[in-house]
Amino acid sequence: MVQDNQSRDGAPWDYDLLVVGGGVNGAGVARDAAGRGLKVLLVERDDLAAHTSSASTKLIHGGLRYLEYYEFRLVREALQERERLIRIAPHISWPMRFVLPRPKGGRPDWMIRAGLWLYDHLGGKSSLPRSRAVDLREPILADGLKPGLKRGYVYSDAWVDDARLVALNALDAAERGATIWTGVAMTQARVQGEAWEVELTPTATAPRPAIDAPRTVRARAVVNAAGPWADEALGLFDAARAEGGVRLVKGSHIVVRKLYAGDHAFLLQNADGRVVFTIPYEGEFTLIGTTDVIVGEDQRARPRISAEETAYLCAAVSGYFERVLTPADVVFSYSGVRPLFDDGESEAKAITRDYVLKLGRDSGPQVLSVFGGKLTTYRRLAEHALEKLAPFLPPMRPAWTDQAPLPGGDLPPGGFDAFLAGVLERWPFLEEPIARRLAHAYGARIGDVLGDATAWSDLGEDFGGGLTEAEARYLVEVEWARSATAILWRRSKVGLRCDKDTPQRLADWLARSGLG
Repeated sequence: MVQDNQSRDGAPWDYDLLVVGGGVNGAGVARDAAGRGLKVLLVERDDLAAHTSSASTKLIHGGLRYLEYYEFRLVREALQERERLIRIAPHISWPMRFVLPRPKGGRPDWMIRAGLWLYDHLGGKSSLPRSRAVDLREPILADGLKPGLKRGYVYSDAWVDDARLVALNALDAAERGATIWTGVAMTQARVQGEAWEVELTPTATAPRPAIDAPRTVRARAVVNAAGPWADEALGLFDAARAEGGVRLVKGSHIVVRKLYAGDHAFLLQNADGRVVFTIPYEGEFTLIGTTDVIVGEDQRARPRISAEETAYLCAAVSGYFERVLTPADVVFSYSGVRPLFDDGESEAKAITRDYVLKLGRDSGPQVLSVFGGKLTTYRRLAEHALEKLAPFLPPMRPAWTDQAPLPGGDLPPGGFDAFLAGVLERWPFLEEPIARRLAHAYGARIGDVLGDATAWSDLGEDFGGGLTEAEARYLVEVEWARSATAILWRRSKVGLRCDKDTPQRLADWLARSGLG
C-alpha cells in the first residue's frame, strides 16, 4: 500500500482518486472517498445527472419484480439501503405506499402473497408498514380505477428526487474537500510510474466548463463511473484490461395530468409479464413508466421515447383506469439509457440490475470500472468500490455514509410537516406549493436560498413557475448548474409548470449575469 505523499519516482500526487462520471455512482464514490480523507477529483463532461441518473422512475425500492429472477442479494441490499436513504435524505425522499391491483389473468395469489411476505422481511427491520390485502372499492383507492377491480394488495417503498440526490452527493463531496469539474472530458490515460497521468479537456458544447484549456492531472487510482460510456472510457486507459461490458437498455416515462386522488402509487401488471408504475408527481401530475428496450450506442447521448413506447404505456394504464390515455394526454416525456451489466440475457426485463465492479490491472495504478447498478444502491456501491481500491490507495478512515445526512437532510425534530410549517412561518409570503417544493429541494438549507427575504420581490427576477433569481443564482453558484435546462429540469422540476418563454428568459439572465 502506498502511504507517502509522493510517488516513488519523486513526482507529487495531484489526487489520490480521480472519478470519471457525474452520475449517482460517481458522485457517491466521490463523497465517500472525500469523507475518508482522500484527495478527490470528479470530472463530468456534461452536467451532473445529465443522463441516466436524472431519467429514472425516481424510486428508492428493493425491486419487487426482481424476486422473480432470484436476485435475492440485490433486493436485500436495496431494501436495507431504502431505509438508510430515507433517514439521511428525508427532504428529497419519503415513504410511499404502492397499490397492486389483482387483475384476471395476472400473477397467481400465492405468488403475490409469497413475494410480498419475502419483500417485507428480506431487508430485516424496517420502519415502513408491512404489506396487506386491500379492497379496491375503498373510496381513496377506487378513485380513477375501473369498477371491475375489487381485490389487491398494498406494500411500501419510497420516492426520491434522483437528480437532486446526485447534486447533493457532489455538494457534500466538495464540502469535504473534493474538486468537482463539470464540462470536462477525459481524453487519455496512461501509466507514469505509480500514477495515472490523465488528459482532461473542456467539452466544447458545455456552458462554462470548469477548465478553459486542456490539463493533465496525476492520480493514484481512477474510478470509471461513466455509465453508458463505461466501455468507451475504459478503452482510453493504457495497459488496462477490459472484462465484461454493458448492455444499453432504454427506459422511457411519460407524465400526464393527475390521474387519481391520494398520494399512493400503483404497480400495474401487464399481460407480457412486465409491470408499469403510476406515481404522484410534482403535485399536479402522474408519472408513468417504465419501458425496457435494448438499444445501440447511437442512443446513449440523446435517447427519445418512441411512438410504440408511448402507446405501450398509455395502453397499460388504460387497462386499469377509467380514463383512456392517448399520446395527446402526455404533457412531458423522458428517456434514459441504463448501463446494465451484460450477463447474457436476451430479454431486457431479465438483465440483472445488480452492479459489478471490475479492476483493470493486477498491480500499479488501478482503474475500477462500474457496470450496472440502480439508484437505490449507489451508496453501498461506493463503499464496495473503495473496499476494492483500498490496497492501491493511502490509508482511509472507516466507512461513514450510512449515518451522515446529505446536505439539508438534518431536519429539526418533528419531521417534514413540522419543518414546512416553520418555513411558512419564517417566510409567510410564500405560497404553500412553492414553500413545499423549496423545503423538499433544500431541506434545512432553505435559508441559503431565501436568506432574509420578507417579500417575494426580495428574491429578484421572477422567472415563473415559482423560480426566482435567488434560487437560480444559488443553483449556479453552489450546485454547478450552468444552463436553463440544468436549472429547470434537473436541479428543479419547474420546467413542468413554467411559461413557454421561461427557458429563454432564464438563458438570457444567465448570459447577462455572466453565469451561463
